[in-house]
Amino acid sequence: MSEYIDQIETGASVGLVEKRLFSFAEDEPLVLESGRSLGPVTLAFETCGTLNADKTNAILVCHALTGDSHVAGFYAEDDPKPGWWDIMVGPGKPIDTDKFFVICSNVIGGCMGSTGPQSANPATGHPYGASFPVVTIGDVVRCQRRLVESLGIETLLAVVGGSVGGMQVLEWSVRYPHMVRAAVPLATTTKHSAQAIAFNEVARQAIMADPKWNRGDYYETGRPEHGLAVARMVGHITYLSDESMRHKFDRRLQDRVELSFDFEADFQVESYLRYQGNKFVERFDANSFLYLTKAADYFNLENQYGDGSLVAAFSRAKCRYLVVSFTSDWLYPTYQSKTMVKALKKNGLDVSFCEIEAPWGHDAFLLPNTRLSDLLSGFLNKVCARCGIGGCS
Repeated sequence: MSEYIDQIETGASVGLVEKRLFSFAEDEPLVLESGRSLGPVTLAFETCGTLNADKTNAILVCHALTGDSHVAGFYAEDDPKPGWWDIMVGPGKPIDTDKFFVICSNVIGGCMGSTGPQSANPATGHPYGASFPVVTIGDVVRCQRRLVESLGIETLLAVVGGSVGGMQVLEWSVRYPHMVRAAVPLATTTKHSAQAIAFNEVARQAIMADPKWNRGDYYETGRPEHGLAVARMVGHITYLSDESMRHKFDRRLQDRVELSFDFEADFQVESYLRYQGNKFVERFDANSFLYLTKAADYFNLENQYGDGSLVAAFSRAKCRYLVVSFTSDWLYPTYQSKTMVKALKKNGLDVSFCEIEAPWGHDAFLLPNTRLSDLLSGFLNKVCARCGIGGCS
């Protein structure tokens, strides 16, 4: 999930929103899929729109790898930019807050208010650091379920998300099939390819090779900023496409007319990546990056639920699906979505699929796209109408 979308005009806003906290597992720790326990657990979350009397119009939006709970609107009148998916969530937008009650939470293992490596370990009073237990996408979804149920919601109208958020959508649909009426996985996969794991490992090694990482214990001595910046640069490359980088940078020089013949940033693309890396360091925790990339690498829907068969894994599902891929996404290419769709259809499920022409790479789901907006709006309205929820057309 990149940050080159800052200057997008997003239209009507939900206005001011509030980051809220939900805590659980104070008395009985949460047993994670690794077998280790964690407690207490806090999730930072945000809601917008109004929950109807029957509590049937709730949509859970799941964020990507380095996202957070701030999905739409503003925290203050003078905020410089809105939530990360303000183009999609708000009044009159595809996820229409005049119709739907929207929930978005920061995942466990993160660093945006939810329990993660920088949180205080109650046993020591110091940050967990690398003693924080490894978490999985399944653990993330189990915590989200606790949040949803705390709001008195028994069934979600839809779960929507892109990239690692899309993994959460798929996990929801097979782990809690009776709680999900519709699932919208965007630009995602049922398991990481060797190439995707390889990029994540290079990024993790960049962090751990920074002397300041100090085996994860750096909160009192100084963060591994250089390692994290390099990790972000590696990851950011995978979010873009050859065409988008050629269009945005090509081989143009940065603030010079000839090569410097040293190791400064001669090219615009070098300067851009350094900027993105340094900017990322300001807002994200290096240990969280390690844990969340590992969670994404561990995700394997067919092994977890189908003993190696994706068809068997999806036999648990009950909901309708809208699966979307993008032509220039080489991180999670379209063939992976088609494999997913084939397995869904073999189970007789109601599946809509679209590969959207988009030149901007994996991050296309975060950018304005009329085709995506129309698909999502039409799909959610159809689900809403079929479920007999008022206000949908």
